[in-house]
Amino acid sequence: MTTLTADAVGALQRRTVLVLSLGQVLGGIAFGATVSLGALLAADLSGDDALSGLATASVTLGAAAFAIPLARFAARRGRRLSLTAGNLFALIGVATVIAAAALRAFPLLLVGIVMIGMGNAGNLQSRFAATDLAAPEHRGRDLSIVVWSTTIGGVTGPLLLTPGEALGHAIGMPPLTGSYLFSLVAQMAALVLYLVALRPDPLLTAIRLAATPSVHSPLGASHDRPRSARYAIFAVSGSHAVMASVMAMTPVHLSHMAHGAHGTAATSTDVTLLVGVTIALHVAGMYGLSPVFGILTDRWGRIRVVLLGQAMLAASLLFAIFAGEHAAGVMVALILLGLGWSAATVAGAALLTESSTVAMRPRRQGISDSLMSLTAAAGAAGAGLVLSAFGYGGLGAVALVIVLAITLLSPFGRIREGA
Repeated sequence: MTTLTADAVGALQRRTVLVLSLGQVLGGIAFGATVSLGALLAADLSGDDALSGLATASVTLGAAAFAIPLARFAARRGRRLSLTAGNLFALIGVATVIAAAALRAFPLLLVGIVMIGMGNAGNLQSRFAATDLAAPEHRGRDLSIVVWSTTIGGVTGPLLLTPGEALGHAIGMPPLTGSYLFSLVAQMAALVLYLVALRPDPLLTAIRLAATPSVHSPLGASHDRPRSARYAIFAVSGSHAVMASVMAMTPVHLSHMAHGAHGTAATSTDVTLLVGVTIALHVAGMYGLSPVFGILTDRWGRIRVVLLGQAMLAASLLFAIFAGEHAAGVMVALILLGLGWSAATVAGAALLTESSTVAMRPRRQGISDSLMSLTAAAGAAGAGLVLSAFGYGGLGAVALVIVLAITLLSPFGRIREGA
């Protein structure tokens, strides 16, 4: 293999970040409809609001089941093929969801959403792909750029709900599935992009560099720090569980608000518009400021930004508790929820990367994504029951316990030089 100079590695890293960012734009459009409509479709097909959380649970279970196998596949065959495989599963999943809505088959709906979740495992892997060749001093920045790029698609996706419904109605699609047409197109475009443009493969290149003694590789850490890595996994998975559980129930809560506690009527357009705008603001919070959090992660340190994220999550949950019966209060809560998730996820992923040696990193990344998805699945599934029993404010109070645990355990994540 031709030895790569530092300048060549830097140029390859910049190209990789660009391709990953474009893929995340497309992925954001594709998954926006799933996030916004999954709970509503589940409630409609099952006839029980308490089961609506199973939609988000199915997405996260699919991602959890596929995260470790996908990480192992990436270690053997590279990021290009692993990300392409994720897009392929998501395409099949979207088609299955549309079929389930047409057949009014709730179990089939969950199967389709699980497959979409398997595709989402690839989207999650993209942020780690951005660190494969990143210089340590820019690791948080490069990771956050790829996370940020999801903003464009992630905000556009929910805003396409209303025009998607109009398009779907015009061509005879089942209710609440029109937006999935946009998902199909976006997923196909992302698949082609990764397959064609992600060359040479960043992970395989980084592994080859690490095996060359004369070449400094950004992939490896000088010391393995398992305690810091375990805390990073806990902080990311816990923060994601908080975000997923509250967000999963927000469309259902807003649907009830749109129809009115006093018996006022609301059309399906009223519901999709309110849900679409709120989720779009939430997604903007999730991704819009991620480069800022990436820069802060590199300058302030990983743990400080994780704790900043917990402070914003706590503020979000307090809005849900005390202002959750007002549309404006829910919107503020969802924006803060997204911002807190962004800070904790960017900083936690950077902490995990720098706490692990080249030999341990792919395995731990897969474990992190799997646990993140499993905890979110459990949170989303339980959130429906909590919402039915205690309301939106009660859901916020339960989620506060996780935020407190992440905050109190933060000393375990600190990296000591030479340790």
